[in-house]
Amino acid sequence: MSTPPTTTDPTMAIPADRQDERFLADEGLAGWVKGSISRLRSGDLGSLPVVIGLILIWGVFFVLNDAFLSSRNLVNLTLQMVPTGTIAIGVVLVLLLGEIDLSVGSVSGLSGAVLAVGFVNHGWTSGMAVGLALLVGVAIGVIYGLLFNRYGVPSFVITLAGLLAVLGLQIKVLGKDGTINLAFTSDIVQFASQKFVPDAVAYALVLLAVGAAILAKLAQGRRRAAAGLSAVPPSVVLVRTGLLGLILLLAVYILGRDRGVSYMVLTFIALVVLTDLLVRRTRWGRSVMAVGGNVEAARRAGINVKRIYLTVFALSSFFAALGGIFAAARLASVSQSSGGADTNLNAIAAAVIGGTSLFGGRGSAYSALLGILVIQSISNGLGLLSLDTSYRFMVTGGVLLLAVIIDSLSRRSRAAHGRA
Repeated sequence: MSTPPTTTDPTMAIPADRQDERFLADEGLAGWVKGSISRLRSGDLGSLPVVIGLILIWGVFFVLNDAFLSSRNLVNLTLQMVPTGTIAIGVVLVLLLGEIDLSVGSVSGLSGAVLAVGFVNHGWTSGMAVGLALLVGVAIGVIYGLLFNRYGVPSFVITLAGLLAVLGLQIKVLGKDGTINLAFTSDIVQFASQKFVPDAVAYALVLLAVGAAILAKLAQGRRRAAAGLSAVPPSVVLVRTGLLGLILLLAVYILGRDRGVSYMVLTFIALVVLTDLLVRRTRWGRSVMAVGGNVEAARRAGINVKRIYLTVFALSSFFAALGGIFAAARLASVSQSSGGADTNLNAIAAAVIGGTSLFGGRGSAYSALLGILVIQSISNGLGLLSLDTSYRFMVTGGVLLLAVIIDSLSRRSRAAHGRA
């Protein structure tokens, strides 16, 4: 029996459909540009559509009302986006599994009610009230996960039933008054609307984040190259990360001309970054993506699929509860309508508009940040134009539909490219 020929060519470790990418990457910046164009043609659009959409939205509103891009309005915009954006982080995780959570709005309202009742009516410390509110959220998510794993009931049905049940709990917790106000002098409210990071600290954090990102990307590139895999050229890493750093420094400068970057906003950004690292750099995160891509293949690969579902539903409710706490703190009140209205739909829409696929297995935590920027920009801009809520719903619905169409077309294009 003849023995197969041996080779030291590192590209042999790369799948055939990825070898061109390796050669383009080896060519440096020009090769990376060619590879990026090739990926775009194959349907791998990434965050490009939402970034272009955001630029267009900001441009249109600035032309219609130049106050839109004023420092004061942009600070208000960042504060407004945090509660729903935090909820959207959890929605992203559920969508990565190809599932849905329709109760995130109600869970956020219940957590806000628990916080207010404990903090105001029972005199608990802010730490105790926040801790219990988060614990209630996690418990609800665990129940969803257990029901899903034990009985195989679709997540749509489980969370729809949860929406109604949790809303009833919220009304029960608030009692006959229905509304509880938080003192403006309380540390919870101060954190959400009055505490801002000093400008020098904000600039330092941006520089530290950019430096850490460059070092991490370069180290990752060296590991991939040593393993014979495609790697982003160092020149591209420096250009991309440097450009992002300049954008962040400009944002800090503009926001600093008014009140600056809120601690609540900084917390939200940190949560996005940490969640993204959790999904991309841990075994648990890779398992989530595997289950979302093909649950049966993930099960045969030895992944504990039930544990993945349980933890993701728990995290989704955790972020919903945290978003409810942020909302209560920012508005300094909780009522029976908290978490209602369009909170639920906006959180789901933010995740989808930001680039997370409804079909599972594709997306990132940054989808929540980009998506909520789009939605809140629309709401804020229409408010400056003194247009009523009906226009906001119609425009947001149109943007959501467009995002889903783009996702479907890019998915179809990738499938066709893969067959080719």
